Amino acid sequence: MALPEIVVLVAHPRIEHSRVNRRLMQAAEGLPAGRVAVRDLYRLYPDYLIDVEAERTALAAARLLVWQFPFHWYGPPPMLKLWLDEVFGFGWAYGPGGTALRGKDLWLAVSTGGGEQAYHPSGHNRHFIDAFWPPIEQTAVLAGMRFLPPLVLHAAHRVSDDEVAGHAALYADRLAAYPNWPELAELEVDTSCFVPATDRPQD
Repeated sequence: MALPEIVVLVAHPRIEHSRVNRRLMQAAEGLPAGRVAVRDLYRLYPDYLIDVEAERTALAAARLLVWQFPFHWYGPPPMLKLWLDEVFGFGWAYGPGGTALRGKDLWLAVSTGGGEQAYHPSGHNRHFIDAFWPPIEQTAVLAGMRFLPPLVLHAAHRVSDDEVAGHAALYADRLAAYPNWPELAELEVDTSCFVPATDRPQD
């Protein structure tokens, strides 16, 4: 059986209470299972013990990796950071021999509590939302992946049910259409980052 070409990692610590991320996850789960695999990290790993080999196997055939999460303190929730620390290992995701993810795409589907006006130089977050992506974008680049423009829904607690439904439909449409996104033709993979073995401590 062929592995799905799209892997959606959902990282919401209280998905049962989520208005937005639960609907997005359901939208992704409604797509053909042979094409899209949805992995709810907090459900899979309630003990926080990541099965690294299982996660790497899930990514083997993927062309698109999606990180779906609520924006917590200007970054992903802790489970996704733990997943990254464990799965994106030296010699697998980057460094000598670390080519497992090269040529794949990384896409973020993010919700924020603050409204769009909060992510502005005059707002209380002092920056546009794009200013918070560079660490994740650089992670993608280091692994030889292409970082795609994120899908963001602001004010997740306050948007109407119709807006949530429309956003979930857009999410499903984008996943279903991948890789036939017009903007992808203008995005190149940056392969300039390489970590030599000498930059890592020897065991």
